[in-house]
Amino acid sequence: MRTLPRALLPATLLLPLAASADELPAPLQALEAEGLEIHGRFEAPDGLTGYAASAGGRPMTVFVTEDGEHAVIGNLVDAEGQNLSQAPLDRLVRAPQDAETWAELADSAWIADGRDDADRVVYVFTDPNCPYCRQFWQAARPWVEAGKVQLRHVMVGILAADSPRKAVSLLAADDPSAALAAHEGGEPVEVLDALPRRLELALQDNHNLMDGLSLVATPGIVYRQDGLLKTAQGMPQQDTLTEILGPRP
Repeated sequence: MRTLPRALLPATLLLPLAASADELPAPLQALEAEGLEIHGRFEAPDGLTGYAASAGGRPMTVFVTEDGEHAVIGNLVDAEGQNLSQAPLDRLVRAPQDAETWAELADSAWIADGRDDADRVVYVFTDPNCPYCRQFWQAARPWVEAGKVQLRHVMVGILAADSPRKAVSLLAADDPSAALAAHEGGEPVEVLDALPRRLELALQDNHNLMDGLSLVATPGIVYRQDGLLKTAQGMPQQDTLTEILGPRP
């Protein structure tokens, strides 16, 4: 996910869309019939009315002319080149979508690494055969051990033929956190002969969640910044590491 600029419009200009479909301007009704979803409306300059919308999950803005007869799809830019569409999209489309995704991550099959009352939670799609996952685990020790960050390792098995069995075995361990820590410390995974079916299904759900976030490499990292979700893939550089985990303890 890209880095998002700060809000450009005050919250007072962002209005919930309480109107029923027959109260929408005719161009929006036509777009809705083609599959556009309207999430809310906001004030715009020069008699325009802005609508935050999405199509296939992709956010976009639509601006309706004052007479309600015409609509333009796209970003509105002011004389200074500022994108006036971003703030309403962040608040009316991205924020609710991100809250739903964060809840899905919380419900996924993950292994805790760090204190439950940590200041920050970071989700990490982790494959047991991923050397960069081990590097990230080691690099995060100062934050985790200081109680600043809890890593939640959303287990996946995508890198090698035995990755799924290792991932499920870690999830099924008597103490998954201890088992993962031992593995990241260099010990081999104790692979189970019989894998619990519910955890095999949970692993597939984790794969689907990773795909939905357009993550293709591990560690696949999901974190929050300014109320919105961001992602990173692979072992982060130092500046990205502190963005994800916060100032070094």
